[in-house]
Amino acid sequence: MYLSDLALNDFRSYREVVLSFSPGVTTFIGENGQGKTNLVEAIGYLATFSSHRVSADAALVRQGANAGVIRAKVFHGESPTTLDIEILAGRANRARLNRGNVRPAELLGIVRAVVFAPEDLSLVKGDPGERRRFLDDVMVQFRPRMGGVKSDYDKVLRQRAALLKTMQKARRRGGFVDETTLGIFDAQLARHGARIIAQRAAIISQLRPHVEHYYREVSGGKGNARIDYLCNVDQRLNWSVPDIALIAGDDTGEIVRQIDSHEAELMDVELSERRMLEALAAHRDDEINRGVNLVGPHRDDMILSLGTLPAKGYASHGESWSYALSLRLGSWQLMREDESGDWANDGEPILILDDVFAELDARRRTRLAGIVAEAEQVFVTAAVGDDLPLELTGTRFLVHNGTVERMDESDE
Repeated sequence: MYLSDLALNDFRSYREVVLSFSPGVTTFIGENGQGKTNLVEAIGYLATFSSHRVSADAALVRQGANAGVIRAKVFHGESPTTLDIEILAGRANRARLNRGNVRPAELLGIVRAVVFAPEDLSLVKGDPGERRRFLDDVMVQFRPRMGGVKSDYDKVLRQRAALLKTMQKARRRGGFVDETTLGIFDAQLARHGARIIAQRAAIISQLRPHVEHYYREVSGGKGNARIDYLCNVDQRLNWSVPDIALIAGDDTGEIVRQIDSHEAELMDVELSERRMLEALAAHRDDEINRGVNLVGPHRDDMILSLGTLPAKGYASHGESWSYALSLRLGSWQLMREDESGDWANDGEPILILDDVFAELDARRRTRLAGIVAEAEQVFVTAAVGDDLPLELTGTRFLVHNGTVERMDESDE
């Protein structure tokens, strides 16, 4: 799969821009603030309907405009697919597929993209919400139908939170608290939440060997990276970050077998739904007293370990970069190997590296360039050409003051 054409109207800083691409490496070179990241942000948005830079779509619409539009042509084998997404500030987006109006959700899965950017350091150093978002972005691309499940879960979560606050106020006043409606929300939350838990557990199980592999590749074999799922609903193992040392010293493999068995149980949707209902019942009084949702995948985390220590708080700056990069490269490889879905035979995701090489030392740059050479299509941004390793060849564009021009070899 590769992107052959991209057109933007009133997207970020661009009033209008039209570009054509070929498979291989495409690099956008320009000083900060000139608009190079806006280009790759648009490509990434087509894959997940979210930005790696901001949480609200309104920021994507050019100041003074009513809507921003992204148009693209994508090739799966010899078959072209055209898709348009119109981002409307404060309203639901509109979409077109091969010039016909469709629901935006129907575009999910047509473009697959993995974005690595400086913001990804938060995957290692940041709060659990950053890691949940990473898992859910992979989940939606891996299984596009899960986008609707996640949306339904979030809707029920908001409604249930509002009900809990109302019940909290009633209880504090000494009034009667009717829990019947809460039980209805519990059933909906458990149904949607169990499917999210199952998919996250499956993704982590399949992603783990790829993360281990790419960490060794990028770091030059220094350290062993491991990811595990900490599920809010079922923590019977209840292993915490300091217990990571037990895994590293597990000569018999018993702890790892327990974790594998635990993950397999989490992948059982019916079992996870029952356990979530049990957890909701057990925490009901506490949730009403506090007026917040305490149970569900919105409180999960992905545990990152490096050797016998948690990566967060212990990994150096370079190790954190390598770890974050291995998570993105691992998800890229996971989707490359996917044998299910509409584009199983030609669904290799586009790889996007946004202002990454400037943050890496020379050895990591060279190793990363060797890895991305395997990709069918790669988009790279850089402030100056000197940030790029010599091994990274391909088409280059100069981005300056909102204009994008292809560079000749003599310009590079």
